[in-house]
Parts: sequence; C-alpha cells; structure tokens
Amino acid sequence: MIVATIASWGAWAWIALAAALMAAEILAPGYFLIWLGLAAALTGVIFLMVDAVWQVQLAVFAAFSLISLYGWFKVMKASNGSASDRPDLNRRPEAMIGREFVLDEPIQAGRGRIRVADSVWAVSGPDLSSGTRVRVRGLDGATLVVEAA
Repeated sequence: MIVATIASWGAWAWIALAAALMAAEILAPGYFLIWLGLAAALTGVIFLMVDAVWQVQLAVFAAFSLISLYGWFKVMKASNGSASDRPDLNRRPEAMIGREFVLDEPIQAGRGRIRVADSVWAVSGPDLSSGTRVRVRGLDGATLVVEAA
C-alpha cells in the first residue's frame, strides 16, 4: 500500500505526495487531485510538528481528504446553480425569443427563412411576404416560430 509506505517515511513524504498530486492535476485537470494534494500537505504540516504512527497519519489524511472533497463538491454545486448575467449566451435560439427580424424568404405553407447576422434560420408561422418584419415567439426544435410584428 503506497500511502501506508509514504506515511511510514514521515511528514516530508506527505509533502512530497502533496506536490506529486498537485503536479498530476496539471496532467489530468479537473480540480480533483488538487484537493487530495491539499489534504496531503495539511497532513504533512501537522506531522512535522507532531510525531505519530503511520495509521494515525493515514487516518488524518483520509479525514482531510473527505473534508476537502466535500468542500469541493459544495463549491461546484453552488457554482453550477448560480444565476448568470447572460443566461442565453450559448443558447442562441432561446436568446432570439422576443426579438424582431425581417423575413429573408417569404413564409409559404407555414415555412420561410430569416437572416440573423451571418446565418439563416428556418421559421414557421402564418404566410407572410418577403421583407415583412416578424417577432420570434417560440421554438419548434431548430425552427423559430414567428408572428407578424
């Protein structure tokens, strides 16, 4: 068992393990190993001041690991649920609801097209002639549902 062997080498081994875990975070980013590295560093600092058998060191490392990972999950959960000042930033169709555009192609048999910046979007709605101003009122898959503005 690697951790038990490291614990038997003393406090500096915990600090070396912390450095290795934090360096491994660079190779496998995900903000997971950094917290285990923090737990190993705290364990090393504590056992620089206090001498203990490896079983106690391992238990302290396990406790710090659980505490730091619990804190990480709480922070991640809080950051995922936070309100954004631009909630539709990467949801372009939803961001178009309520906006007005000019029909690029007429709506015939319920289908037409509008130009939005450098792209063309399919629209559905009542038959309208080309050049008519329309307002997006909803979505139907990737098709914008429009009405006369």
